[in-house]
Amino acid sequence: MDIIRVAIPVPLRQVFDYLPAAGTHAHQYRRGQRVLAPFGRRQLTGIVIGQSDTADVAASALKPLLGILDDASLIPDDILNLAEWSARYYHAPLGEVLSAAFPIALRQGSAPRDDGQPALTLTDAGRATSPDALRRAPRQAALIRELQAADTPLLLDALRAAGYTTTVIRAIKERGLADTCVAQMPTLHFGEPEAPLHLNDAQQAAVNAIDPHAGQYRCFLLEGITGSGKTEVYLQTIATVLARHQQALVLVPEIGLTPQTLERFQRRFGDAVACYHSGLSEREREQTWLNAASGKARVVIGTRSAIFMPLPDIGIVVVDEEHDAAFKQQDGFRYNARDIAIKRAFDKGIPVILGSATPSTESLSRALDGHYRHLLLPERAGLAAPPNWQLIDMRKQAPQEGLSTALIEAVRHTLQQGRQALVFINRRGYAPTLCCLDCGWQAQCPHCSVRMTLHNRPTGLHCHHCGHQNARPSHCPSCQGVQLAAVGAGTQRSEEALKQLFPEFPVLRIDRDSTRNPQTLTKTLARIHAGEPCILVGTQMLAKGHHFPNVTLVGVLDADQGLFSADFRSAERMGQLLMQVAGRAGRGQQAGSVLIQTHLPEHPWLTLLTQRGYRPFIESILHERRSTYLPPFGHFALLRAESENAAAAERALRKARQACTVQNAQLIGPLPAPMERRAGRYRFQLLIHSRDRAPLHRALDQLMPAMDAVSRSPRIRWGVDVDPLDTF
Repeated sequence: MDIIRVAIPVPLRQVFDYLPAAGTHAHQYRRGQRVLAPFGRRQLTGIVIGQSDTADVAASALKPLLGILDDASLIPDDILNLAEWSARYYHAPLGEVLSAAFPIALRQGSAPRDDGQPALTLTDAGRATSPDALRRAPRQAALIRELQAADTPLLLDALRAAGYTTTVIRAIKERGLADTCVAQMPTLHFGEPEAPLHLNDAQQAAVNAIDPHAGQYRCFLLEGITGSGKTEVYLQTIATVLARHQQALVLVPEIGLTPQTLERFQRRFGDAVACYHSGLSEREREQTWLNAASGKARVVIGTRSAIFMPLPDIGIVVVDEEHDAAFKQQDGFRYNARDIAIKRAFDKGIPVILGSATPSTESLSRALDGHYRHLLLPERAGLAAPPNWQLIDMRKQAPQEGLSTALIEAVRHTLQQGRQALVFINRRGYAPTLCCLDCGWQAQCPHCSVRMTLHNRPTGLHCHHCGHQNARPSHCPSCQGVQLAAVGAGTQRSEEALKQLFPEFPVLRIDRDSTRNPQTLTKTLARIHAGEPCILVGTQMLAKGHHFPNVTLVGVLDADQGLFSADFRSAERMGQLLMQVAGRAGRGQQAGSVLIQTHLPEHPWLTLLTQRGYRPFIESILHERRSTYLPPFGHFALLRAESENAAAAERALRKARQACTVQNAQLIGPLPAPMERRAGRYRFQLLIHSRDRAPLHRALDQLMPAMDAVSRSPRIRWGVDVDPLDTF
């Protein structure tokens, strides 16, 4: 028999056997081709994995496929091999792994539509109009000037990345000066290409070290303090890759970093650049995917899902901010894009760069033991100097809405000097707790084991985990008292306080709530880059990758959150976050200062970090981890089970545990998850620990079938997480 083996996007860890569709023969089926397959009562899009002479089921049970969707393989063999490795390593269903490699339209079986992307083009009136005629609308005039200089359509996505809002684009269309069209090729011209910057000695040494390894695998850890010019190293290395007619893949952790990174690359490489992230429309994602697969897009900048982007001529992979937790997918197929990037580079025999000012313990330990080449950028580029650090002892302060007198005066002095100040608080909303002063009642989420966060504009209680919302109560539901108090501060409360303290200066808040519309974030960043004195207040969205030359003061409102967590990674994360946010200060010509408010100024982690820097701090953590066999000197996996019935979830894990007989793997649990209840379901976890990876995977090989057997009830959901970032 000619059996076609197909991966189906369902949560089952197997491939499925089918007969060829009516009127087709086995020789027409190619590995990586999409097919339409019957699955129960549904018709699903599957991927051909291979062929076989024998089936896993009786011949009478085999069903024929319903048709072939592509004339040729849509997934190249290197991506298919990478997906198969990922499925094995993360113990994930191959069909779900392959599903993550496709835009939604292709995942659902639609034919590829390579008909271009939405763009903006000038009308005859627009070509004849002088930008000076729009001097009362400077952004419209700038856009007309941009279009006239390019003399070709410009992609709407590129224009938005350059700071042109939907309002500006709509305005020149309503004037009859421009109209939308479809661009067949990426057209991202922004005047003359930007010339490469002059490299300092450390940057030049890094570029020289990386380029000789073109055409062979080598992993480089590029560790450079914030502002040291890592991006310029990426750009000049990629330029040599493009000169060899190869492609480059650049991974960034979050959508918020993509517009500014995209603009920097576009100004250097023009129409060679494309982006890929969840903020794009599905049509735009599909077109970028097709442009990359055809070789039209030479540089692809994307978030974690871009790691499976087909690039036939790939010559280098760059992972910027490699330490960032956003590279780890936290539901469904739980993968780490950084680690898969290293595997992809190894398979293709090309270099991979891991860049960070605060390397993860995993990457740093691999560099220190010689597995990665360690490249250092110890100085800031240009004339910028590292900022000065100061710990503010909050035990001796009478703060105003969480702001110490010392920080308020520092902000005032910064603004009077015509500079910008950044106030960092890693909690969004108005206050993390609403409580009754009479009886102690606290507003709890009815579906999760957490307190609800108080928001204003609009006012209400929000759960940041399940999305549940309530109106703010007028009285205590427990004792009917009216003494309800907002305890603690979030970004909204800090914003309100700063506006009251400094009414003559703009206060710009950047967090997930204020930037849900990407255009709002672009507009706010453009206002910051204008350089006028202002106060920025926000969460870790402000801490990563931004270059604000006029920010000379950073104030951290609460540095103590990461000091007493049960999670062994909390100190590492605290250090990375503080270093990243501190790196926003003093990146221009003026020196910067960092003021950290803490109730524990003598804490050894804080003193080590602020007095000696990140390297001694993280090496101390590595020493502690080595003695306890914690990652990266030991390895974890988690089995998670959840159900509306707590006993059912715990029982499923307990039964599965009995199936594991591996001697060198330690099983801990089942135990309640750190947040025991979320979205109405109770969550338990079984932790597997081993000093070596091999016993860990052997234990999972025994546990997975056991979980399949004990959790067939639809009331129980379960999943596996290899190398989890959150364990306790």
